[in-house]
Amino acid sequence: MLSKRIIPCLDVRDGRLTKGVKFKGNVDIGDPVETARLYYEQGADEIVFYDITASAEGRGIMLRVVEKVAATIFIPFSVGGGISTLEDMRAVLLAGAEKVSVNSAAVKNPGIISQGAEAFGSQCIVVGMDVLQVEKTESIPSGYEIVIHGGRKHMGLDALWWAREVEKLGAGEICLNSIDADGTRDGYELQLTRLISEHVRIPVIASGGAGNPLHMAEAVTKGGASAALIASIVHYGEYTILEIKEYMDQAGIKVRMNW
Repeated sequence: MLSKRIIPCLDVRDGRLTKGVKFKGNVDIGDPVETARLYYEQGADEIVFYDITASAEGRGIMLRVVEKVAATIFIPFSVGGGISTLEDMRAVLLAGAEKVSVNSAAVKNPGIISQGAEAFGSQCIVVGMDVLQVEKTESIPSGYEIVIHGGRKHMGLDALWWAREVEKLGAGEICLNSIDADGTRDGYELQLTRLISEHVRIPVIASGGAGNPLHMAEAVTKGGASAALIASIVHYGEYTILEIKEYMDQAGIKVRMNW
């Protein structure tokens, strides 16, 4: 059995680390490069960086931050936000990232997934899915809708359909974020996580809602996720990554420890 991964998520806006609740009310909480180093030292398996307003504002990607992070940490990290072309992907990978994450751009141009997978390998392509629970309809039979631009634009796409589609197109991984749970610390949206993880063969990262180590354990057991994305609970010092991993290890969940 593969080890379950713990992945801190660093939302970046204007070169600074930021955090909000349900994609709103973001506040500045520090330097992303220094924070990445801290999480690397604590035993993070990977790190995810999102430039949370790049797509909505039509800005380019944060290559200077990527280069600084690559010189600071020695674990895989992925970068998302503002990536919409093969050239963007290539620039991020050349700057030192191991993976690129596409979200809004992939919904608007699904071909970017297959193009990226062909050019760089599926293992480099992560598709981020921002999802809202909605009333079930003929067009959204799962009751989960894809939204883009940081949750600001509804797309009328069914989340389960889209997950299967991105797998067919060559994505190597899905990062599944519940906007309803994001930043609430009430736990991951396990019904959504299980729905997606049971219907695709590629790894699914659960995102949105972590409040304590039990929530991460539930994401990878009850939710069937391959990894758990975390933010607030480590950003504000409530738990270290080592403490989270020790909890999961004691619960019988295989995680990569430093001993």
